[in-house]
Amino acid sequence: MILRRPAETSLASSNAPGASLAGPWEHSNGWEPRAPLRWRFSLTTGVVVAIVVAVVTLATYATVTALLTARVDMALEEDATSLLGMSMNADSPEELGELVDEYRAFHPRSRTSIEPPQWAFAYGDSIPLGGAFRESGGGIETSIRTIGDERVVVKRHSSGATVALARDMTDTRAMVATLGTVLVTLAAAGILLAIMAGLVVSKAGLRPITRLQRAADYVTQTNDLRPIMVVGTDEMAQLTLSFNEMLAALQETRTRQSQFVADAGHELKTPLTSMRTNIELLMMANQSGNSASIPEEDRRELEKDVIAQMNELSTLIGDLVDLAREDASQKKTEKVELHEIVGTSLSRARRRRPDVDFQVRIEPWILEGDEFSLARAVLNLIDNAAKWSPPSGTVRISMRQINDSTLRLRVDDSGPGIPAEDREKVFERFYRSAEARSMPGSGLGLAIVRQVIERHEGSIRVLDSPDGGARLEALFPGYRGEGEVDSDPGFLNAEDGNERKKIFAERWFNQD
Repeated sequence: MILRRPAETSLASSNAPGASLAGPWEHSNGWEPRAPLRWRFSLTTGVVVAIVVAVVTLATYATVTALLTARVDMALEEDATSLLGMSMNADSPEELGELVDEYRAFHPRSRTSIEPPQWAFAYGDSIPLGGAFRESGGGIETSIRTIGDERVVVKRHSSGATVALARDMTDTRAMVATLGTVLVTLAAAGILLAIMAGLVVSKAGLRPITRLQRAADYVTQTNDLRPIMVVGTDEMAQLTLSFNEMLAALQETRTRQSQFVADAGHELKTPLTSMRTNIELLMMANQSGNSASIPEEDRRELEKDVIAQMNELSTLIGDLVDLAREDASQKKTEKVELHEIVGTSLSRARRRRPDVDFQVRIEPWILEGDEFSLARAVLNLIDNAAKWSPPSGTVRISMRQINDSTLRLRVDDSGPGIPAEDREKVFERFYRSAEARSMPGSGLGLAIVRQVIERHEGSIRVLDSPDGGARLEALFPGYRGEGEVDSDPGFLNAEDGNERKKIFAERWFNQD
């Protein structure tokens, strides 16, 4: 059958507006906290699986579609190349007609158009011959495109011979559509299975959290800080260990608080009872019509005792407040000049004990910390040394940098010293040795000192002083300040001009 060459046709395409996609649920503020943790885990697992399955499904669909189309293109190109060679060797129109009929017989779903070289007409079906041609080698150009439901391959020789093949893609597209349906069904089933598996896994995985929650509820209801049994070595076991450590810390805090209240009550009771008795005696003596009278000397002694007991009570309350302040949360730190604190504390200690000789060497030192707490600790150290030094005794204070980030503060007294068995106990709250019970004090001063120093990442210990007293040696972190600080001239230029005292002081300040 002889056909005229059809005119070149152009295909128009239009893009329909796409519909907006909605998510599986509308996200609202505060949804996560209200949903159970198990469902949140399951839904999270489902969403992740859905995303992975969707990506895999789309990739599989696109790959299979591309492979099937490539196979059709390859088969059409092979057939078109074979027909092109035969058309160039045909000698008559009848031979071309037989060639077309034979191809249709073996490929019933394909259409064929053959144009011999230098001929003005084509044999076969009407197939558009346009498209983007590419070089295929051997003087042949190839065009591959889709028109409607057909895949069209056109091969054109430089001699003018042209072969066009069009194959119906309906069956291929139906196969791809079936594959897409199967993939979507499998994806939906996989997502449901993932959610169900997430529920099962989350229930098993959250069992230790449930046990931990029951334990926390038990502690809340019964106030019993009993530790929880640890099972395994995984992250939940580590969380349980941390919870048990928290319970132990709470129990220790509770014990310390109870002991602190008991000790404070006991320490407050003694001066209050004594002061109450003395005040009652003074009140009875001042009542009108009372025949009993107190001698003037005894009255003055009673008044002196009341004042001393009030001072003791005031000191005790101040120490308790300082301890409570140190037990509070971490305070804001600032740059503190330790040498200024030592100088100020020394001035206060000299006013309290003018009968004691203070010898001092100060170096500039700066650290990060709480100035009020550090001032209280340093003052307690110097006051403690002054309290235990006898009249005309000596208190030696030395600041010495031992490395780039550490300063040593020594405070030596000339008192009786501290026995080795009591050197750790003196830092305990309310501890007072047998010798100290006759001295004024609350037993809290050195406890405050150690608590402040340790909070500032330092340390303190008790040693023997070279002249038989006690040495309290504290280490402070920080760095050296700028400039120089004048030390107390008293320790080098003694007022009495005693050269031996001067040599001893120099040796004491320069020792390691």
